[in-house]
Amino acid sequence: MFENLEKKTGVLLVNLGSPASTSTQDVRAFLGEFLGDPRVVNLPRPLWWLILNLFILPFRPRKSAHAYKTIWTDKGSPLIVFSQQLSIKLAKRYGNENLLVDCAMRYGKPALREKLQAFKKQGVEDIVILPLYPQYSSTTTASIFDVVADEFVSWRHMPSLRFVSDYYQSPVYIKAVADSIRQHWLNHGQAALLVMSFHGLPAKLTEWGDPYFHHCQATARLLADELGLKDKQWQLVFQSRFGRAEWLKPYCVEVLQDLPKQDIKQIDVVCPGFAVDCLETLEEIAITNKEVFLAAGGKSYRYIPALNDCDAHVEVMAELIKTAQ
Repeated sequence: MFENLEKKTGVLLVNLGSPASTSTQDVRAFLGEFLGDPRVVNLPRPLWWLILNLFILPFRPRKSAHAYKTIWTDKGSPLIVFSQQLSIKLAKRYGNENLLVDCAMRYGKPALREKLQAFKKQGVEDIVILPLYPQYSSTTTASIFDVVADEFVSWRHMPSLRFVSDYYQSPVYIKAVADSIRQHWLNHGQAALLVMSFHGLPAKLTEWGDPYFHHCQATARLLADELGLKDKQWQLVFQSRFGRAEWLKPYCVEVLQDLPKQDIKQIDVVCPGFAVDCLETLEEIAITNKEVFLAAGGKSYRYIPALNDCDAHVEVMAELIKTAQ
């Protein structure tokens, strides 16, 4: 697939990142970098600096550290482990002397800037950046581009750059996620309802032109169609609401609390906005929100894992790289 490259090409799979450890100090450093990004929080900088440093960073890291401890593995953060394993498998299958594959994080280590500089030292002339965010958002994908663009300012010789801004409706991606759901149903049976949960964002961003909300809707519809689901067999929701502002609706927790009242007590939950499992899927969705649903009267709640480093996901990445323009 990549045997006849004209230039030495470097591919970077880029994900959000994780703290270096579950210590409160490392979690605080990570949250400071993450929440300090103007792309992530769209408030006036002086106001947000006060809120972040006086009300969030002194208190939230301890709670977040506890949450990380519930999902941490012997190898470290699941997000980093799965992202790295995905890039390693991709490199083993398709890498050669003219195709280098690596993994980087937007926040924390391995740092995106450092990986770009490593490509420069290796004589890479063509760079493909593939953010592991199927749906584009200014809070995630655009933030990665910011770092890439800022890094290139100091380069005398600019490499060719291909940037995959989204793949929310990629047929190979949709089929891979649908196949993982089918396999789950084959192993465990199909619940009455499939809940497709995406990370939430302030609703105001959609008014400002961020297409994320529409990308999520499109992904959910394409998955439902691929699975042959009727409208009553699936539900789109948004998780991880923060603060008092209105976020994208419907809210995941509210839906989970309401479903048993509608006599829907068996659900499967999948998160098609996450390439690999992380704190948000493993702790919030698979543990905390399960407790919410069961407490509301639900009987069966099963989380369907992300694609992670499975072979089908490797092929999705390869196809996206191949077709990147």
